[in-house]
Amino acid sequence: IEKDIDRLIEENWKEGRASATTDYREAVLATDVSIICVGTPSSMNGHLNLSAIYETARQIGEVLKGKDTMHIVAIRSTVLPGTNEKVGSILEEASGKKRNEGFAVVSNPEFLREGTAVKDYYNPPVTVIGTDNPKAGRIMKEVYRGIDAPVEETQIEVAELIKYVNNSFHALKVSFANEVGNICKKLGIDSHQLMNLFCMDHQLNLSSYYLKPGFAFGGSCLPKDLGALQALAHDFYLKSPVLNAVIESNENQKEQAYKMVMEKGLKKVGILGLSFKKGTDDLRYSPVVDLAEKLLGKGYSLSIYDKNVNISKLTGT
Repeated sequence: IEKDIDRLIEENWKEGRASATTDYREAVLATDVSIICVGTPSSMNGHLNLSAIYETARQIGEVLKGKDTMHIVAIRSTVLPGTNEKVGSILEEASGKKRNEGFAVVSNPEFLREGTAVKDYYNPPVTVIGTDNPKAGRIMKEVYRGIDAPVEETQIEVAELIKYVNNSFHALKVSFANEVGNICKKLGIDSHQLMNLFCMDHQLNLSSYYLKPGFAFGGSCLPKDLGALQALAHDFYLKSPVLNAVIESNENQKEQAYKMVMEKGLKKVGILGLSFKKGTDDLRYSPVVDLAEKLLGKGYSLSIYDKNVNISKLTGT
């Protein structure tokens, strides 16, 4: 069913670049890299079943007992952080060898979509290699030589988590667009025309501009306009759980900041910057002001500096 896959298998088999076997010992002994790409099905509660990965690692480890050269195990399956470390432990136990001496384990997540897997493989936005072994990193880059895309070598846990973050964001975008579409339908607006216009903004809407983990948002626009869109949906008796969750998430980020201060156990706190973002003196809906007010209310002593904010904005004089 997968487009072009039959042709590629046939061509590479005829050229002697590909072969198949059901003997895992033969497969490991005849190669330098073993790529694990078995299934990781979810249970009813969302947890992953990693038994296939762990069993594959055990089998590879058994073969590595009798192999003298360095072997790389690349985890291609979608797994959560910590899996790479567990696979390394299984390999050590099964092979009697030490990680990064007799073998290395890298995380190499795939970003292939069903139906376009071949096209996606040859045209990735980025190839990710999570490794703690420089030699393994160099060898894995050779595997992807000829693919016209950047290769990013990262911390192992980053490589393990990126696929989940990607797909969660894709799901979020679909749900956001659907909620906007529901509102548009009630207003008699062409939602496709609106979202096409939305997608033309590559400076803010489709960019990395706002995708930097940090503190809560604020200011005169985002809270007000989000609230107006929520109210509009409510007036039309529309459910908009994605829009409604944004404020809750933002308030949670403020609470996390307060907990971080509280856990330090110190009562004197310095705050650098009071406006809702740098380069402005606007205090409207500033999350820093909210945090400062909470800290003062809890008896903390604050020292606040913001070169752009005049004292009259705080005192009203």
